[in-house]
Amino acid sequence: MAGDTIITVVGNLTADPELRFTPSGAAVANFTIASTPRTFDRQANDWKDGDTLFLRASIWREAAENIAETLTKGTRVVAQGRLKSRSYDTKEGEKRTVMELEVDEVGPSLRYASAKITRTQRNNNASSIGGGNNQGGAGSQSGQQGGQQRDQAWQGQQPADDPWGAPANTGANAGGWGSGPDAEPPF
Repeated sequence: MAGDTIITVVGNLTADPELRFTPSGAAVANFTIASTPRTFDRQANDWKDGDTLFLRASIWREAAENIAETLTKGTRVVAQGRLKSRSYDTKEGEKRTVMELEVDEVGPSLRYASAKITRTQRNNNASSIGGGNNQGGAGSQSGQQGGQQRDQAWQGQQPADDPWGAPANTGANAGGWGSGPDAEPPF
């Protein structure tokens, strides 16, 4: 969104992500990232830690569920999102303002660890690949046919253990980008 402050934070989770659901059923995961800058002190010939930034973060929907089942306390993560300020009143009536990160993308840092990727099956809804309600008419159909041709062409080229090798969405709209307002490209 225009005017938002986009930042990337690298740090460790201070606790396991907290997964909650809104009354309408939307998942939200809240977690805190501790980011500590390190600088090399040439005189002491040693690394020095700076002041730690503790940044509260949240992520919504399917990504929230993926994070809750994947990341744990101490995991080093790379998170990118929009920095937002929120004001509230304490029980004592004091006005407080906090900075929080509305996360768009997050994943484990692979600098000091390795990870095995498992592709999740997406729900067949407006936000899935090829989602929407086919309001696009022929465009959605041609997208579906193109996607099926692409999937057939790729099937012979993928290793057996490749998590991206098989199409995740096999519903009626699989393969096309769809036409819903939240339709996403297949990458």
